[in-house]
Amino acid sequence: MIYSSTRNKDLTASPVRAVLEGIAPDGGLYMADPAGAGLDWRSLLDMDARHMSSAILSALLPGFADMEGLVNASYEGKFETEDLTPLVKTWDRWILELFRGPTSAFKDVALSVLPRLITAAEKAEGSSKDVVILTATSGDTGKAALEGFHDVPGTRIVVFYPYNGTSRVQELQMTTQKGSNVRVCAVRGNFDDAQTGVKRIFSAAKDMDLKGSALSSANSINIGRLAPQVMYYFKAYADLVKDGVIETGSPVRFTVPTGNFGDILAGYIAKLMGLPVERLICASNKNNVLTDFLTTGVYDRRREFYKTTSPSMDILVSSNLERLLWLVSKDEDLVASLMKDLSEKGSYTVGSGMLDKIQKDFGCGFADDEEAERTIGEVFKKTGYLMDPHTAVAWAVSEKHMKESPSPMVVLSTASPFKFPAACLRALGEEPAGDEFLQMERLSVLAGIPAPKALAGLKTAPVLHKDVIDKEEMPDYVFSYVTGAPRKEER
Repeated sequence: MIYSSTRNKDLTASPVRAVLEGIAPDGGLYMADPAGAGLDWRSLLDMDARHMSSAILSALLPGFADMEGLVNASYEGKFETEDLTPLVKTWDRWILELFRGPTSAFKDVALSVLPRLITAAEKAEGSSKDVVILTATSGDTGKAALEGFHDVPGTRIVVFYPYNGTSRVQELQMTTQKGSNVRVCAVRGNFDDAQTGVKRIFSAAKDMDLKGSALSSANSINIGRLAPQVMYYFKAYADLVKDGVIETGSPVRFTVPTGNFGDILAGYIAKLMGLPVERLICASNKNNVLTDFLTTGVYDRRREFYKTTSPSMDILVSSNLERLLWLVSKDEDLVASLMKDLSEKGSYTVGSGMLDKIQKDFGCGFADDEEAERTIGEVFKKTGYLMDPHTAVAWAVSEKHMKESPSPMVVLSTASPFKFPAACLRALGEEPAGDEFLQMERLSVLAGIPAPKALAGLKTAPVLHKDVIDKEEMPDYVFSYVTGAPRKEER
């Protein structure tokens, strides 16, 4: 497969090069048509998670040597469960647990693999350059990326997160990160400010002397981060077949809590590869820019930004939506025009024909903090299952679509409830008291399940990263780290 920029078909890259670069030189995202991957999806259903992952990645990212060995090394000893992403029947639908990895978030599935993809790509390209990973995070990507890249030879990583824009547990997961090759920095502003800043650094990199280093990304703008997420849609489907819930070929629906549109796009890629996905339901919180777009065809980021109890979805610029626009239209000139409108005007509109195509495969909805809290309490009371606020948003939205079809509904669960103990305690009828670690302990008692050791251990971990900067300082911050030159404020 040859990847090309979503904004210019003449800017092409091999899968290996696309993973190394992270983003195309024109600011577009590398993409290829997954329908051309040439994979018989039925052949995956009898595989375990690791073999399934290596088969899918070999199809989407040909050119990497020993993909099976790479995947096995990526996941070995990291996850609580051998099947990586267990499927749990709860009430009248299924929950796909994606938080059983080392940082208790769904990002672990992809970010366990990406570092090894990048080092393998360097080897394949014969490169001796250091690869500097730049990542903006709304909460979970940062820690998962740090966990994957710390002390990996030939790489360095810089993670930017919104100052006071994550949960305290999420922040501590990042700021306590050990590693000789890591930097963590808060940005005054929201996630969109951090994400836009990272994109601008990539655009400016051609004019920066990086002393022999190369930039890449761990966000889902990197196809090497997005591709590993496709596996768990096939895995969920295979589990439903094995459990006798459906027969091979029967349709399944998925509801996905998403802000940057990467997690749900992985499901669309699975569908284009042949998986019988009847419908993908896009679940948003109060920052419901995606719900409005999928309903009206108008994407408008010029709106009030809300801080919610599901902070990983507090996003107004959903980068991976650009890939969907390309996959539906196959018109890079149109995509370039829409992205220009978004950058310069703050909004864009797609035509009715294109919107009809999107709505055929995507449903949508949103739930605010109050509805998410109510959902956590109701599901726990009826089933004993405790979910986090992001999963609760998805569950609440899936409820609105249940009667549309008799096909099974799978709700993606993206984080452990112990990452958001205050919100979960309130949902269970108890006012949170003390710091988040006392809240974790109380939540553990109420729910009858232990908090993940890695989260509980943050209480005594020393804070190693304390930098806070304005968004305009991001390029200089990276340049200083990469080259060793003093920052402007230090000169």
